[in-house]
Amino acid sequence: MVINRQKRVRVASAPLEIFLNRVLKTVHAPANAATVCLVDDAQMARWNRAYRGKPKPTDVLSFPANGVRRGKNPLAARNSATHDSYLGDVAIAPAVARKNARALGRTLSDELRVLILHGVLHLLGYDHETDNGQMERLELKLRAQLGLR
Repeated sequence: MVINRQKRVRVASAPLEIFLNRVLKTVHAPANAATVCLVDDAQMARWNRAYRGKPKPTDVLSFPANGVRRGKNPLAARNSATHDSYLGDVAIAPAVARKNARALGRTLSDELRVLILHGVLHLLGYDHETDNGQMERLELKLRAQLGLR
């Protein structure tokens, strides 16, 4: 499920939902195992400060349903979080993603897809800050498989 809680950047949710389902299938997770929530910069900055100690918005944050990564899940989807197969929630700030897309020479649509994949990998327990490149290698392999650069 993709939920758009921001209004600053125009985003078509349906294609992102289709992509999220492709990602979940590719990583052998059940359908509806994750929710993506598009949020504004202010909300992302609050969460980034609270959960990572960084005082500015970031492009993506992941909140595992089991709370293992960085504390409680502030986005917990009421109807899905109770299932054992539910991985968690991914928050994306489209305004930050748009800036990054421009800097990287990507479309916003492609950048949002990259962030969905990145966020889901975090929900699966991967952490590029501590894993000696394991997550990055897997992400690059999956990007190619999913048609992303």
